[in-house]
Amino acid sequence: MSARYEVRDGIAVITLDNPPVNGLGHATRSDVAAGVARAEADAAVKAVVLTGAGKAFSGGADIREFGSPKAAAEPNLGTLIKVVDGCSKPVVAAIHSVCMGGGLELALGCHYRVAVAGASIALPEVKLGLLPGAGGTQRLPRVLGVETALNMIVSGEPVKSELLAMQPGQRLFDQLIEGDLMTGALAFAADVGARHAGGAPLPRVRSLPATDPNPDGYFQFARNTVKAMAKNFPAPARCVDAVEASVKRSFEDGMAYERELFMALMFTPESKALRHAFFGERAASKIPDVPEDTPVRKIAKVAVIGAGTMGGGISMNFLNAGIPVVILETRQDALDRGLATIARNYESQVKKGKLKSDVYQQRMSLLTPTLSYDDIKDADLVIEAVFEEMGVKETVFKKLDQAAKPGAILATNTSTLNVDTIASFTRRPADVVGLHFFSPANVMKLLEVVRGKATAKDVLATVMAMAKVIKKTAVVSGVCDGFIGNRMVEQYIRQSGFLLDEGCTPSQVDRAIEKFGFAMGPFRMSDLAGNDIGWAIRKRRAVEFPNIRYSKTADLLCEKGRFGQKTGAGWYDYKAGQRDAIASAEVEQMIVDYRKTIGRAPRKVGEEEIVQRLVYSLVNEAARILEEGIANKASDIDMVYLTGYGFPLFRGGPLCYADSQGLFNVVRAMQHFGLNPHDDAGFWQPAPLLARLVAEGKSFT
Repeated sequence: MSARYEVRDGIAVITLDNPPVNGLGHATRSDVAAGVARAEADAAVKAVVLTGAGKAFSGGADIREFGSPKAAAEPNLGTLIKVVDGCSKPVVAAIHSVCMGGGLELALGCHYRVAVAGASIALPEVKLGLLPGAGGTQRLPRVLGVETALNMIVSGEPVKSELLAMQPGQRLFDQLIEGDLMTGALAFAADVGARHAGGAPLPRVRSLPATDPNPDGYFQFARNTVKAMAKNFPAPARCVDAVEASVKRSFEDGMAYERELFMALMFTPESKALRHAFFGERAASKIPDVPEDTPVRKIAKVAVIGAGTMGGGISMNFLNAGIPVVILETRQDALDRGLATIARNYESQVKKGKLKSDVYQQRMSLLTPTLSYDDIKDADLVIEAVFEEMGVKETVFKKLDQAAKPGAILATNTSTLNVDTIASFTRRPADVVGLHFFSPANVMKLLEVVRGKATAKDVLATVMAMAKVIKKTAVVSGVCDGFIGNRMVEQYIRQSGFLLDEGCTPSQVDRAIEKFGFAMGPFRMSDLAGNDIGWAIRKRRAVEFPNIRYSKTADLLCEKGRFGQKTGAGWYDYKAGQRDAIASAEVEQMIVDYRKTIGRAPRKVGEEEIVQRLVYSLVNEAARILEEGIANKASDIDMVYLTGYGFPLFRGGPLCYADSQGLFNVVRAMQHFGLNPHDDAGFWQPAPLLARLVAEGKSFT
């Protein structure tokens, strides 16, 4: 049974029991509807209490049924809410912990609602590119007021029950219960059961008015605000339309309009992209050959080797989670600089009101600086964040092999180097794993977990679980040059350089891809990361992969010492203390001069070609990565780009976007680019997997 039924002193108690969050799947909906019918048929039952088992009242729809016929099978959620709303005996929702989405819509269909403090209340459908589709936009304004309800619906963010209970005139909660919820709910139900025993009409949310003193002015203001904040997403604007209907239309007409808008949003590319990302994030933690019940190692103390920008950022992740960190450097001045940077980052948060002073002090108290490897001997996890050069890594890992305790996980933060080679520097390769944090490590959500050929399954399970503790989206990659993200971005950067050779300027390329939706174009990104980093990688790859061609413009830039924002000059010029990218006449002349040396006449390149060459270069390399088994699934690659590289969320990631364009069309464009005699024609040969998907009429996702 997905919902339990029992009678306590004349009160029927229906308890949702569908772990982990009592999702309203078909079986649960059926059991609740049957429970309500059973209570109505029992003359001894005076009222009904509806609640949830475990750690939630209900988190809403059961995501395991998304996209399946069960999701819409009768009784669907709308039908169930009608059953509850139409019950002849009072139904009391007893809310605790989590009440979100369809769970809140179900509670709004009950005649009464009681709650305990601390429950998270939300209608988060907008985060999937949708709006509440079972009456949320029509009922919530009637119990919380139009403005509060619209803010909740448009943001999708949870609000604590006690804060909502304090809203003037709120009718969402009839009582905020102190102490045991069920005890209070049963007493409340007994009282309202007696009150309605004589046939007094039951209160129904749909009968309440939704009003605003100046609806036209308020909704125009709301539309303007939403337009400015969510220009690439249609759902927030449709939320405004639906809530406006709660004020200007009858309840029945408003419900019909809400459903019409919901169904239209379901088929938008933006909603498909957001739903893809939602499921992709959850699927990323699933590793085919590592069972979910794999035992994990205890991570009670962490050591970080290197107190530079990456080491400091990595340390903050663990300090934020309350995990003690030992940070090691080879020189006192470098250690002092690293500690000062961490402190400065926290102090900035305190000044902005994002962090309380006592929390800052508590986090800093968990940090132990050292110059000695002897001080890391009791760490459960050691993360190396030193210079990206194999000789340096070798020195560090040989020391870690001597200093770390048996069973400690030894992780490298390398962004491109071979993790298997690094593991070979130890006598315990099974304990070695790649943990590639992205800069700034205390901000960026992505964590690439690089699985070496010897990495133990329990090590993988441990670091994947740890990623959740430090609030990272972890994606597993196999070992190759650059792993998933940087291997793909290598092709993206190469195409950017070729576009300069053919007639573009850095700002033209950046404008086109930023208009497409990227947070930052390739040249602004390179200036931020440091052009010298890419230079060092190209030098290494010139030895290892001598047949790979690049535009020479990036090397010429670095020979001028223009390494990016940190030197005040890169592809762009920068004013002291500012990050605004200013087009550089010197760089543009350098590009013009280089074209002359290679005998290239510039041509006009349109925005569409710029975007397609950059994005489809990612797609083709991603197909090769999938074919080789470096990534487990297409959605993993999309999660890497959504959370680590600024790919536009409303497009769902490179492979989701390629599917939306049609893989046949993607391949046609690639074949056209392959005809360009100045480009790397061999690269544009469709990857075998991509060619096969087109031939079979299939997609990545």
